[in-house]
Amino acid sequence: MPLVSKVCNVSMARLATRLAVGKKLKDLNVVHRRIPHFGVKEAVFPFNMFPEVDPILGPEMKSTGEVLGIADSFGLAYFKAQEAAGQLPPTKGTVLITVSTRDRPAVLDVARTLADLGFKIKATVGTRAFLAGHGIPSELILKVHEGRPNIMDAMANREIQLVINTPIGKLGQHDDSYIRKTAVKYKIPYVTTLAAAAAAKGIAAYRQGKSGVRSLQSYHSAIE
Repeated sequence: MPLVSKVCNVSMARLATRLAVGKKLKDLNVVHRRIPHFGVKEAVFPFNMFPEVDPILGPEMKSTGEVLGIADSFGLAYFKAQEAAGQLPPTKGTVLITVSTRDRPAVLDVARTLADLGFKIKATVGTRAFLAGHGIPSELILKVHEGRPNIMDAMANREIQLVINTPIGKLGQHDDSYIRKTAVKYKIPYVTTLAAAAAAKGIAAYRQGKSGVRSLQSYHSAIE
C-alpha cells in the first residue's frame, strides 16, 4: 500500500480508513486518473548473509526490506528496482540459461532479447537443444555431475554475468541448488522465476538511455 500510494499519489491508507468508519466511495471524491509512469517493487533478501541457503522463494517471509523503482517504462523501472536492491543486471557479457522443461517455452523471448543485445549465451544440454531448435545460438556448458569445466568453474572464473535458472525440483535426477548458491557466493545477479526475467526488458531499456534522477513530485505532476 505505501509503494502504490507513492506511485499513484493517492493516500490509500487514508481512503481505506475512511471507508472502515462508514464512508462511501462516492463521498471520497475518487476519480479515474491516468498514471503515465511505471512503478516496480522489489523485495530485498538477505541471501548473501547465508551462502549455503538455496535462494528459492516460498510462502514464508524472507525479505528484510523493499525498494521501489519508478520510470517512464516498465523495463527501466524494473532495472532501477533491481539496482536499488543490490541486484544490478549486467548490460553486457555472458548469461547462463538453464531452466526446467516446463519453463523452456517461456524463456524463448528472454533468450532472444538477450542475444539481440549482444549477450553471449551459455546453456546446459536440454536448454541448449531447445534454444537451437528455435534458432537461438548458445554455447554448451556442463553441470557439475557432467564433468569439467562446468558451471561452477565458469562462475568462479567470472565468465558469467547473469544466471537464469528455474528450479527443477523433484523433476530432476540431480539437485541444481548449487547453481543458485554459487551465484550468491560470487555476487552474480540471478533470476529464479521467469516472471523476474523481465530483467531482459530492463537491460534493453537501460541500454536505450538512462532516465536520470527525478523527484517523486515531478512524477506526480504528470498524473492526469
